[in-house]
Amino acid sequence: MRKELARLSLLELAEGLREARFSAEDYVRVCLAAISESEARIRAWAFLDPQYALRQAKRADDRQRQGETSGALAGVPLGVKDIIATVDMPTQLGSPIFSGHQPRLPAECVERIEASGGYVLGKTVTTEFAYLTPSKTHNPWQLSHTPGGSSAGSAAAVAAGHVPAALGTQTHGSVIRPAAFCGVVGYKPSKDLLPYRGIFYLAPSLDQLGLFARRVEDAALVAATLAEPRQELPVQISAAPENPLFVLIEDLPWVQPDADMRSALENTAFLLRQAGAQVVSAPLPGALQDAAAVHRTILLFEAAKELGELQDRERERISPQMNVTLDAGRRIGEGDYLAALERRRELVAHFDAFLANAHALLLPPAPGAAPASLASTGDPSFCTLFSLTGMPALTLPVGLSPQGLPLGLQLGARLGQDGALLAVARWCEGVLSFQGLPGLK
Repeated sequence: MRKELARLSLLELAEGLREARFSAEDYVRVCLAAISESEARIRAWAFLDPQYALRQAKRADDRQRQGETSGALAGVPLGVKDIIATVDMPTQLGSPIFSGHQPRLPAECVERIEASGGYVLGKTVTTEFAYLTPSKTHNPWQLSHTPGGSSAGSAAAVAAGHVPAALGTQTHGSVIRPAAFCGVVGYKPSKDLLPYRGIFYLAPSLDQLGLFARRVEDAALVAATLAEPRQELPVQISAAPENPLFVLIEDLPWVQPDADMRSALENTAFLLRQAGAQVVSAPLPGALQDAAAVHRTILLFEAAKELGELQDRERERISPQMNVTLDAGRRIGEGDYLAALERRRELVAHFDAFLANAHALLLPPAPGAAPASLASTGDPSFCTLFSLTGMPALTLPVGLSPQGLPLGLQLGARLGQDGALLAVARWCEGVLSFQGLPGLK
C-alpha cells in the first residue's frame, strides 16, 4: 500500500481520497515515512510537527465519514514556504530575526487550501527573506548540489516525495529555477492570479505566488483551487492545439546556457518536432534587451524600501549578501525607479506582441543543472523576462545531465493565458515523458 500511495499524482490522490479507496491518515503516514527517511540529509523543512499532521489528516477523514461536502483538495497535505503566514505554525522568513514568529492571521492562500479541504503539512525552508543567501536545504538528486532558491525547501520536498505539492514564491527565479534543479514541475502563474495577502513582500511589483508539483495537471489543480474568484478560471487546462507553435530562445543578452543545457534543448526541440510541433528559433527582440537592468532596478529599490527599517535596527543579524543588496537599493533614486516602472510597461507590450502568434516561448530555466555547491542558489537570469512582465511561466523536467542531475525546459505565454500555457505544457510533458527520481547521493 505504501509504495502505491507514494507513486500517486496529486490528481490521483484527490480522487482516491474522494472515493474513500484509502484514508487521508494512510496517505500522510506515507509522507511522514518519506520525510523520516531523507529529511536529515535534505533538510527541506523549517517547521514540521508529525502529530499535528496526523491530527489534520484524521479531521479530514472524519469530515469524509460524516458526509461533509469536500473540496478539490480534501485530505491533501501541502508544503508551504516559510514566508507564507500560518497561525498554527511559525513563519520565520529564513532569518534568525523572526525565529519563532507567530502571525495572528493566515495568508489568504492558506485559507483557500483549508477551504478546499486540504491542510498545511509544514513550512518549507526559504532562503533569507526569499532572496539569494543560501539556505540549509540540499538537492535530493545529489546532496552536494544546490536545490536552488529561494523556494528551496518546497522544490526539494516535492522531489523527495515528502508532499505531492508545495507553494513557493518568485521575485526573480525562485520557483522556476529550484523546480528545474530538483526535477519537478514549477508553475508561476500570471501576476496576481493567485492571492498574495499574508505573504512577505520583498519587491511588491514583482513578487508572485507559485507552486511545485510532479505533473502539470497537479499544478493546474492547486492553482485553480487558489485562484482569485474574479478570474474566469484561466488555469483550467484547455485542449492543446494539434500542432503547437513554439518560439525557442537559447541565449539572452545577459545569460547563456552551458553545453549540457544546449544539448538538452536541441534534443527537446527534436522530440517536439517529431510529435508535430513547430519549433522556430529566434533571437530576443532588440526592444527587450534591457529587461534585466529594468528588473534589477525595481527589485533592489523595492527591497530596500520594504526592509530598510528592519536593516537599520538589525543589520548585524542580516546576512552580508542581503546587506549589500539593500545598500545598493538605497542608492537608487526614486526617479530612476519610476522610469524603470514605466519602461516595464513598455516591455510588457513589446513582449506581448512578440508572443502574439506563438502558443508558448521556450527557453532554459537556468544556464544548466544545479551547481555543485551549497554556497550559491544558482543563476536566476533565465527567469527575468517572465518575472519582470508578470507573464506566466512553467518548467518541466526533460532529462538528466551527464552527472545525473535534472535539466528542465521553461515555457512562457502572454499575460492571462495560463490555461493555454498549461495545455501546451501538458502536451510537452506527454511527448517528453520524463520519469526520473532522485537518488540521494
